[in-house]
Amino acid sequence: MALARTSLEQWAVLAAVIDHGGYAQAAAALNKSQPAVSYAIARLQEALDVPLLVVEGRKAVLTEHGRVLLQRARPLLREVETLELLARKLKQGWEPDLRLVVDVAFPRELLMNIVAELQQLCPSTQMQVSDAVLSGAEQAIEDSTADVVITTRVPQGFLGDFLMDIGFVAVASPNHPLFEVEVPLTVGHLARHVQVVVRDSGQKHPRNEGWLGADRRCTVSSIEASLATVKAGLGYAWLPEHLLAPALREGTVRPLPLAVGSLRNMELYLVLVRPELAGPAARAAAECFQRHVPVVKQ
Repeated sequence: MALARTSLEQWAVLAAVIDHGGYAQAAAALNKSQPAVSYAIARLQEALDVPLLVVEGRKAVLTEHGRVLLQRARPLLREVETLELLARKLKQGWEPDLRLVVDVAFPRELLMNIVAELQQLCPSTQMQVSDAVLSGAEQAIEDSTADVVITTRVPQGFLGDFLMDIGFVAVASPNHPLFEVEVPLTVGHLARHVQVVVRDSGQKHPRNEGWLGADRRCTVSSIEASLATVKAGLGYAWLPEHLLAPALREGTVRPLPLAVGSLRNMELYLVLVRPELAGPAARAAAECFQRHVPVVKQ
């Protein structure tokens, strides 16, 4: 096999010039001198005998050939970055940090059991456990800000394993006016009253999943706050069965007699965000979630 006439460093410099908007900006981002950046680009174009950049005004832009070639080079740059990160992780052994992002629908008691087991398995690993609502878990996957994510949706380009179904029940306080209606409740009945919804924790593509679209709603920041608001008689909501169990036993909330839709099912999936980089702590976390779930699987 013939030796390559170009280097990955040269392609990385070209990508930096485009991503940062110029030679000077790329030099600052790469901690190189501007002449070094210019030299790398010149050597790359010389080796390929193809013009990659042209100057328009004060900005360097890709030629058509440059655009095609850089598009093909970017996956190679990402692969090298992944390879180097993996080497560092292998050297470290157990990861120093483990980031878990878990949809709020996942049972809290079960989550605490999993965290406790992980603390025993990898005591030197610092764990960060964050709640997510709706698109918040998807955003953590897409942005690679977590190692293991429990989510209601697996974003395009990622793989996930089905974990469990969570049942949501429509409930309200026993003294709520909806219980005075003498026929099974419809959307029309519900629209006259306040629906309690939990704010989406995602910023990029927030969703209003489960909201009926009525003007009257009360938005809270957590699923526990939603239950407290319902108990106070300030609205109705669909809430997870596992969270409602004590309140239903105590009679502080009651299921709403809906004509249809009183029970909703939500699927939860487990995503190992970057499996090619996953260390022993991340893999242990995924295994723990999968092993503990059958206790509550419906």
